[in-house]
Amino acid sequence: MIELDGSQGEGGGQILRTSLALSVATGQPVAIEKIRAGRAKPGLMRQHLACVNAAAQISGAQVEGAELGSQSLRFVPGPVRAGEYRFAIASAGSCMLVLQTVLPPLLLAGAPSHLHLSGGTHNPMAPPFHFLERAFAPLVRRLGADLQLVLRRCGFYPAGGGEVEAAIVPAADGLRPFDLMGRGALLSSHAECLAPGLARHIAVRELETLGKAMGWSGEQLRTAAARQNEGPGNALLATLAHEHVTEVFTAFGEKSLSAEQVAHGLVKELREFQKSQAAVGPHLADQLALLLGLAAWQSGRGGAFTCSEVTEHTRTNCAVIERFLPVRYAIAQSPGAATVTVAPAGSAAR
Repeated sequence: MIELDGSQGEGGGQILRTSLALSVATGQPVAIEKIRAGRAKPGLMRQHLACVNAAAQISGAQVEGAELGSQSLRFVPGPVRAGEYRFAIASAGSCMLVLQTVLPPLLLAGAPSHLHLSGGTHNPMAPPFHFLERAFAPLVRRLGADLQLVLRRCGFYPAGGGEVEAAIVPAADGLRPFDLMGRGALLSSHAECLAPGLARHIAVRELETLGKAMGWSGEQLRTAAARQNEGPGNALLATLAHEHVTEVFTAFGEKSLSAEQVAHGLVKELREFQKSQAAVGPHLADQLALLLGLAAWQSGRGGAFTCSEVTEHTRTNCAVIERFLPVRYAIAQSPGAATVTVAPAGSAAR
């Protein structure tokens, strides 16, 4: 039984999701105490329970403590089972976080899986659909597996109701790690605004403000198609397609923010990334660390990438992964970028 302190490091839901994913992937039981202890509403919330239940469903796990507000969880998995699954979050909790939980073990299953996910698709504090589709899924394919995502309906806080389908195909010969040390030349860049159920001028102002700051115009500024009954909601997205990687950055509208403030917040994030020489931004770094850890474990070979910022979130994630997998992470900071290396435990760091 691996025992974890859920309040360690960043202390959020990522500790729970990574632990569940790797417990199922490796067959190791896990006990977590002080789950989200430092948060305003500590313990398991609906979206965390959805992750626990989804992980249990794909592995026939025995679970204790899976209830709202619980700060303790005991999870004993069975073997991961590929198949067709439906995972729903009744509230606007992020169904993308549920995908994040079950994807790693299903990438190691013996057959393809098909998932129907419902809940929030574009949530603050969670990877939105377009980030997973454009930035994350290509990296899964680069490992030798396949992940195809289809957005059937957007879901915003607080209404939810989003629908996503995910097709997962494990790598035929196991996951293969890779190095992603630079982003390469910029091939294209564009922004789009999702604002269903809101006045049209909001999207226009957000795009105009961003376009003026970034020097983008015409086809680079797009109002995304969305049905009015998918709202109200507001997500402003910027996609940077480079030679070796695509990055997606998102800013969410709030009642307390003007359209111009939303756009300026996204511009700041874009400029921070452009200023660095790194391959990926801080959010993609978090996701890539887990993928490369799994690949290093399966293949016995290491991998590395550069990122614009190593957050406490990423450091905590790496520490949790090391508890489950016989791999070690090394983080080296330099002026233009940080380098994250993962290698099988005991092998020489590169």
